[in-house]
Amino acid sequence: MNLVQRVQDILLRPKRTWPEIAAESTDTATLYRDYLLILAVIPAVADFIGLSIIGAGVFGVRFRMPIVSGLMQAIVSYVLSLVMVYVLALIVNALAPSFGGRRSPIQALKLVAYASTAGFVGGIFGLLPALAVLGALVGLYSVFLFYIGVPVLMECPAEKALVYTVVFALCAIVASVVVGALLSVFTPAPRLPVGAWLPILTVA
Repeated sequence: MNLVQRVQDILLRPKRTWPEIAAESTDTATLYRDYLLILAVIPAVADFIGLSIIGAGVFGVRFRMPIVSGLMQAIVSYVLSLVMVYVLALIVNALAPSFGGRRSPIQALKLVAYASTAGFVGGIFGLLPALAVLGALVGLYSVFLFYIGVPVLMECPAEKALVYTVVFALCAIVASVVVGALLSVFTPAPRLPVGAWLPILTVA
């Protein structure tokens, strides 16, 4: 799989790309190694550079997170974003029969992983903390990608795809709150009012 080509295809041509993804044979380890582990680096590194190297201003006051704290936050957020993809895939798989779909752990993981592409790529806005909200908005495109892909990968009726997506999005929001809380526990450091992890937390 060509990583750059897959990113372009899922972002720009999702309707054509989802059937290709559904037909692919893969496993959890391969999906993480060849795709998720690489893309999840984008928001983690961008946030570290944005907060600890470039810094941000709030009401005329310049702020930079200490390097060590920034590294800790980047590592923890990176790991948690990868865990969250897996947990959300479990939820997607469990919900499938409720929406007329078919359970398949690997298809659910593929769905969440590739739908998360917009959220991970949007994390590049973390380089400039003032633009972190734009990263979150880009990440919302992941919800649309999920909506397009769920009938294909989970084989649910098209008319139930919207409700399936809404329920999933609500689960993703709850997961994001949990991730934010864990970040606060494991990386106790001063933070900007605009959360630097918005692109990560909209990964779904």
